[in-house]
Amino acid sequence: MHARSVAAAAIDGVTGELVQAKLTPSHGHVRSWLSDLPGPVAVAYEAGPTGFGLSRSLNAAGIRCEVVAPSKLQRPSGDRVKTDAKDAIHLARLLRLDEFTPVSVPTIDQENARDLVCAREDCRGDLMRARHRLSKLLLRQGIVYSGGRAWTGAHDAWLRRQRFDASALQLTFESDYDAVLTVKARRDRLDAAIAEMAADSEFTPLVQRLGCLRGIGPLTGFALAVELGDWHRFTGNTIGSFIGLVPSEFSSGQSRVQGSITKTGNSHVRRLLIEAAWHHRANYVVGKTMRDRWELASPAARARGDEGNRRLHHRWNTFRARRKRHVVANVAIARELAGWCWSLAVLEE
Repeated sequence: MHARSVAAAAIDGVTGELVQAKLTPSHGHVRSWLSDLPGPVAVAYEAGPTGFGLSRSLNAAGIRCEVVAPSKLQRPSGDRVKTDAKDAIHLARLLRLDEFTPVSVPTIDQENARDLVCAREDCRGDLMRARHRLSKLLLRQGIVYSGGRAWTGAHDAWLRRQRFDASALQLTFESDYDAVLTVKARRDRLDAAIAEMAADSEFTPLVQRLGCLRGIGPLTGFALAVELGDWHRFTGNTIGSFIGLVPSEFSSGQSRVQGSITKTGNSHVRRLLIEAAWHHRANYVVGKTMRDRWELASPAARARGDEGNRRLHHRWNTFRARRKRHVVANVAIARELAGWCWSLAVLEE
């Protein structure tokens, strides 16, 4: 599947006859070609930038369509020739054998919510880069803020007082400062929109259950809900592997070698969980913020969340006693936190 072309291949399940075609990305054209094939027909294509529109169109027409995870496709290690036609034949053969890993196709509402969360994540990166440009411009002029934490109200007032004699430098500073304010305002608007959806949407019950854990507020809970979609396809053990928080491994014979985490899967979810895991390092005290979140959840979710918070803080203390590096310990906490999130997500109330 490409933006302007589609390479198609079909294998007859009885005779083994191979049929190939070059199609346009129009869903009507694809359906027309499929209707000419002897049925019943099953279709598979790789997940990519073209989205899930074709899958929804074919499923609505009664045609089984699977969206395949590209990273899970089995390919011969010695195959060094890649073309669209060969890829299409390879997909057809894997579909015929059912040797593929499908991705979860979100609903339209879920995909729209996911796009909103991705826009907020992009905005966060843009704001970080804009702030770095401004701070490094001042650093090159020997100007360093020493009044406490940066990017607070006091820091913003200090920035507004900066003046330069050179007109070019003053214009550069104003441009970089304006970029910071513009991106920050855009981030705040997205935060407000996400908070509104988290409070009143199909994801609200799940967000409220996830909020029973420390470090997972409405924004983080909503992002986890829409990014992972169907939580029932995981277990408490497999969700860490899906996010890429398990150690890599190369074992053969009597040797077993484990390395750093795999970092596969959804990098946004992985970052959110690692950031949330740091909150479990401090002493566990149920404050007003946590009690307010618990008021929105069921008693079963509150009990599960309290158990998870105590367990994760105890794990942090165990790692500290063993003198584990904090970054290594936090990744282990994030891996277990993913399991607690899963248990709350699938909790039947």
